[in-house]
Amino acid sequence: MKNGYDFRRLRSWELTVAVLAVSVPFLLPVAAPGTGAFVRASVAQEMQQPDTSRLVSVGGAITEIIYALGAENRLVGRDSTSVYPQAALKIPDVGYMRQLSAEGVMATNPSAIIAVEGSGPPEALALLGDAAIPFESVPESYDGAGIIAKIKTVGAFLGLADKAEALAIQVKADLDAAVTDAAKRPVSERKRVLFILSTQGGKIMASGSGTAADAIIALSGMVNATDDFQGYKALTDEAIIEAKPDVVLMMTRGGDHAASDADLFAHPALSLTPAAAAKTVIRMDGLHLLGFGPRTAGAVRELNAAVYGKANVSQ
Repeated sequence: MKNGYDFRRLRSWELTVAVLAVSVPFLLPVAAPGTGAFVRASVAQEMQQPDTSRLVSVGGAITEIIYALGAENRLVGRDSTSVYPQAALKIPDVGYMRQLSAEGVMATNPSAIIAVEGSGPPEALALLGDAAIPFESVPESYDGAGIIAKIKTVGAFLGLADKAEALAIQVKADLDAAVTDAAKRPVSERKRVLFILSTQGGKIMASGSGTAADAIIALSGMVNATDDFQGYKALTDEAIIEAKPDVVLMMTRGGDHAASDADLFAHPALSLTPAAAAKTVIRMDGLHLLGFGPRTAGAVRELNAAVYGKANVSQ
């Protein structure tokens, strides 16, 4: 009688199972006691982390966050809205965020692309997708939670989650303090603000609800004078007069945004508003005012001070 099992009598499938049973303990990585996982989270994260050593950033706030995380040395391209900090202007410009050229982006030889939601056009994004380059779309919303989500999304994509968490805590605390301070003003004392996007052809293109301008006005303790429609809209003369704005708010950059105060208040309807009577026009850098990035707390404070402290402010 034999003391051992005769492996020569094993069928092929039985032999395979036997070999695996013996081998598996040596093939599996050692998990830390009590984790219940075969692969540690840090190892899995490293395996999934894209190469972001040559990065194209699309969206001014996204580029600001990359700088705030100390990862600006990875940037090989940025869109035309990425104008802060000043050093970003030295990085090759791949075009306006909504009118990107796939060829222009590819010319920077990127290893990864990160873009704020709403970038395009879709055809360009499709071509970039065909190139199989890691692409991250960052959600956009005009509130404090949206800013924090941007920071964390960028940090995770760049493999800098810890730095992003620290930055998010700092930014949230600063913004909460600025908004809380602005909210102390009694509702009855809050100014009505008309945000004008452009005056092209004599038409006043103003901001309604659901826009970055509407959100920053509210955060700063004011009232959007034209919040009865969604998005941006060319106003009729009657609508401008009925809005009764105390303040006109504009960006300092781009096209008709440079219209002088005299030109603005020469408009037949605007000339009949409280803002015209007080000659109250505030102009701020568009990215700082509407970017909803790390500097938004500063924008809230500056706009609040401009409206309630000085008649005219330029930045």
